[in-house]
Order: sequence, then C-alpha cells, then structure tokens
Amino acid sequence: MPWSNQGGPWGGGGGGGPWGVPPGGGRPGPRGPQTPDLEEILKRSQDKLKSVLPGGSMGGKAMVLGLLVLVVLWGFSGLYRVEADEQGVVLRFGKFVRQTDPGLHYHLPYPIETVLTPKVTRVNRVDIGMRVIEDGRGETVRDVPEESLILTGDENIIDVDVSVFWVINNAANYLFNIQNPETTVKAVAESAVREVIGRSQLQPVLTQARAITEQDVLELMQTTLDSYEAGILVTQVQLQKVDPPAQVIDAFRDVQAARADQERLRNEAQAYANRVVPEARGQAAQIIQQAEAYRERTINEARGQASRFSAVYAEYSKAPDVTRERMFLETMERVLGNSDKIIIDGNAGGSGIVPYLPLQELGGRAAPRSAGGSQ
Repeated sequence: MPWSNQGGPWGGGGGGGPWGVPPGGGRPGPRGPQTPDLEEILKRSQDKLKSVLPGGSMGGKAMVLGLLVLVVLWGFSGLYRVEADEQGVVLRFGKFVRQTDPGLHYHLPYPIETVLTPKVTRVNRVDIGMRVIEDGRGETVRDVPEESLILTGDENIIDVDVSVFWVINNAANYLFNIQNPETTVKAVAESAVREVIGRSQLQPVLTQARAITEQDVLELMQTTLDSYEAGILVTQVQLQKVDPPAQVIDAFRDVQAARADQERLRNEAQAYANRVVPEARGQAAQIIQQAEAYRERTINEARGQASRFSAVYAEYSKAPDVTRERMFLETMERVLGNSDKIIIDGNAGGSGIVPYLPLQELGGRAAPRSAGGSQ
C-alpha cells in the first residue's frame, strides 16, 4: 500500500512526520507539536483527586490532617515497657545502642530503632548425660551414654550426670556475641566436666570430692564463658549421678561397702583410743601425785621425828635422870593405857588392902562383876 494513502510511514493524514500533532493537541516544538507538559498532568491529577474526595477543596486538608495523625501515632509507637524480669536492648538500624532497666521507656519509632527484651532473671537449665522427658504421668529421665561416660585420671570409666543452672547477666553480650546460647552452654559444660573428671581420681569423685568437683566445674565454665563475653552467669552445678559403668557397678558397690566398714572400724578404734588413752594418762598422773605426796609426807615425818629427837636429846642432856624417868612413865602410859587390869603396889604401905576401891570404874568395864572384894 502506498505511503501517501497512510499519511507517510508514521501514519496520519496530515503528513506531519514523526513529530506530528498527537491526539489532544499540545505545544509545538522546534520540529512540530509536543506532548503535554508536567504541570498540565499534575493539574489534571489534582482535579481528578478533588472529584473523588468528598467535600471538594476540603479533601486536601483532610489528607494533611490524616497524615499528621499517622505521624503522631508513629511517634507514639516508640513507647515500650520492660518487665521486672527483663532487660531492654535498643537497636538503631540493627546496631546496638543502649540497655534499659525495667520500666517504661521510649525509642525512636520503627524502622529507626527497635528493642529486644530477653528474660534476665529466669534460671535456665542444661543437662549433661541425661534428658528429662515430661509426659502426662510426670518426668522421665533418659540416660545418654555418649555424654555421661567419662575417663578419669586413673584410667577408670565413670558415669556422670550433671545439671547446670545459669542466668543472663549481660543482655547485649548474650544476644550478639553467641549465636546459640543453650548449645554453647552445653558444649562448655560438657568440656569442663570432662576436663575436671579427667584430672581427678575415681575414688574421691565417688565419695567425698563431689562438692569440690562441682565447684571446679563451675569456675572453669565461668572462665570459659567470660572469655567468650557470652553475658551468661553460671549459678550452680549439680552432679546428679556419679556411678561406675553398669557392667561393673556391683563390684564397685562391694568395694564401697568394704571401705565403709573399714572406715567404721577405724572410727571405732579411734574412739576407743580416745577414751582409753586419757584414762591411762589420768591414772598415771594420779599415781605420780600419790607417790609425790607419800614422799613429802615421809620426808616431813622423818624431819619431825629428827627434830623431836634432837629436842628430847637436848633436854635429856640437861637432866638425864628426870628425862629418863619421864620417858619411862610416858612409855608405860602408852603401853598400859588400854589395859583393863589394875596393878597395886603391895609395898606402898600397910597390907595394901583398900576398904573400898571402885575398880570397875577405874578400869572402865561396862559389865559389873559379881559381888566380892578384890586385892
């Protein structure tokens, strides 16, 4: 078909070329008419919007008022509350800015700032070597041998179940320095338990060293988590079960019973020694004191007799006859003092017969004699 019938290659019957006047008219350009300008398009859009909105020219004010209300609501959306068991962590475009304490606070509205509120007072628990399964009938403990079997320092195998209790002490470090907190705490706990048990002997861990083992595990865990800046505080480590492997537990129990008997007998022997030794020491001290008292008494008596003899000898040397006579009389008085016989000197004068002499009273006899005279 010839181009003349189509108005040239660009169509149209005016022959205006490619810049011919478009439908609807327009301002001519250097090579012909142009498209409508931007102002005209905006004006037409405003007219159409006014026709749609109710109230005619009041629609613009309503839209502005609505925008203001939305801005106010958006500003109030920055209010947030931190509960008593939480700690607020404010992020600005995803970057940590500050921490807030429990209470009512404000942050710049989303998406400028956001807040995270982890529970910092809740006590979390991680179990090593066992799993606590809750069902309708209660709690069931399932053993995990790949975690609980540990080699001790004296090359024995021990079955240990441990429970670790921890809380958050720094919310920012807890949220941003470790990716999976519970997995991290569990790995650190298992490593610490294996290290502490690995350098310990079997017997102390089974008996009297449980508390020491728990404290060592807690300190090692806390040191490791602090080096990670994990923001976690380990509050308690409990050894739930410390037993030999199930295959040899009966033999170990027999050994434990024998050692308990040994300890009991040792304590009984020590108690007997504690009772007998002081008694023997007391008796020895008593004998020593009695011997010293006897020695002092004998020495004092000997000294007294020597002093008495010296005094008597001094008096005797002054008057030997008188002293001899007095000593004789005193000796006879001591010898005959308890005798119930009375001796009368017949040469004292006369026939020596006394008409009345109360011999019974002089002799001190209790039973009266038969009537009759005495000589």
